Amino acid sequence: MLASLLALLLAADAQEKVIQVTAERFKFTPGVIQLKAGVPVVLELTSLDRKHGFQVPDLKIDETIEPGRVTHVRIVPDKAGTYDFHCTVFCGSGHEEMAGQIIVSP
Repeated sequence: MLASLLALLLAADAQEKVIQVTAERFKFTPGVIQLKAGVPVVLELTSLDRKHGFQVPDLKIDETIEPGRVTHVRIVPDKAGTYDFHCTVFCGSGHEEMAGQIIVSP
C-alpha cells in the first residue's frame, strides 16, 4: 500500500512543469513566463548576485530569493490572464525596472 502511494505521488510530481527563473540586478530571466490554466508548475527561483524578491500580487506570491539557494514556488493558475511580477528588495537605481509578466492561457 505504501509503495503504491509513493509511486502515485512521484508520478504526480513528474507531471509538474518546472520553470527556472533567475534574478540579477535589474532583471528576471525569463521576463515573460507562459502558463496554462489548471496546469501545476514549479518556479525555481535563483539569484545570480544578491538578495531579491519575487512578488505576484494577483497570484498571492511573495518570496525572497537568497543567493546560493533555490526557492521553489508551486502554483496552479486557475484562470487565464496576465499577472505582473516584480522585485520587492531594493537593488539599486534600476530596481524599478525589475519586473515581468506571467501570462496564463486557457
